[in-house]
Amino acid sequence: MRVAMVTPWFPTRKNTSMGAFVVKDARAIADAGAEVVIFHLVAPSIDDGTRYTEVEGLKVVRIPMKPSNPVSVLRARTRMLPLLASADIVHTQAISALEPFIGASLRQPWVHTEHWSAITSPHTLSTPAQWALPYLLTMEKWPDMVIAVCEFLAQPLREVRGTKPVEIIPCQVPAPASLVKRRMNRTDLRLISTGALIPRKDPLVAIETLAELAARGVECSLTWLGDGPLRDECVALAEKLKVNANFPGNVDSSRVQNEIGRADMFFGPTRADNFFVAAAEAIVNGRPLVVGATGGQGEYINPVIGELVERQDPARYADAIIALDERTRTMSAHEIAATVGDQFETRTIAGSYIDLYERLIADRSE
Repeated sequence: MRVAMVTPWFPTRKNTSMGAFVVKDARAIADAGAEVVIFHLVAPSIDDGTRYTEVEGLKVVRIPMKPSNPVSVLRARTRMLPLLASADIVHTQAISALEPFIGASLRQPWVHTEHWSAITSPHTLSTPAQWALPYLLTMEKWPDMVIAVCEFLAQPLREVRGTKPVEIIPCQVPAPASLVKRRMNRTDLRLISTGALIPRKDPLVAIETLAELAARGVECSLTWLGDGPLRDECVALAEKLKVNANFPGNVDSSRVQNEIGRADMFFGPTRADNFFVAAAEAIVNGRPLVVGATGGQGEYINPVIGELVERQDPARYADAIIALDERTRTMSAHEIAATVGDQFETRTIAGSYIDLYERLIADRSE
């Protein structure tokens, strides 16, 4: 089976972390037996000049495209569409990958995977972008099948697509080779968070929650892995409130896993997420979690091992952390990880996509 995966989000030498989730999906599908070629609609800001290359063993064809420039989109379309002719499946990833397909008629089944957080949180967009959103969403009607990573995202997509199908295949969050045992006899509480230091992730509320916990006599610390425009403000607030908050910046995946293993609990006071990969990563590593309630994370967080907080209030987050710590203090890492089973494993996600491809190809041939 030949799969043409079209995406604007993919690593280049100028941005090595761009589209990591697309790489994971493509690599898993290839490992499951499909022949996958990536058509990277590369934006000028991350274009490193390569046009034919390999990334993690995947063949990549880079096609320049600036999504906001209609002429650039048309040029990308003219170059790309003939290259898709030999594929059995066309699989687009992320909404701007749809632009070159305006008015296109594909002979192959067309699958689209959507991740864009603005669909469920339009308030995070600029005012002009909010005005443009309804038009952009009409593009979601074109593919034969749209995949959402959670029901939270699937709902607005179904409203746009009407009777055309939307299915759910979650993000990959593989379990580690072994779980780090939890600290059972301790007098302090180590919190871990991962993600960009941006308003939507609300690291400032996380710091204020540390101060609230300290005021209640809880000895605690927070390590936040990630960087962003709020970094200086976070450091300043932590110093002002005299709380133990550390911001090591962006780190590699092995450091993330090591830090989760050192921690007692994941704390992610997000204002809005779709799947919230970091939360799922905490569970598969055997750690309980307190997170914001808006998003798809409530679909997989068992209430025994997680708390969802409805309002961005440090007192409420502190209440949830204390209650969860008391409830899960004696639970093992294996017991916590077992609450999600293997639903986020690479082989599970790849199998779901291969099954979907085969079903669509069979339907098209009837």
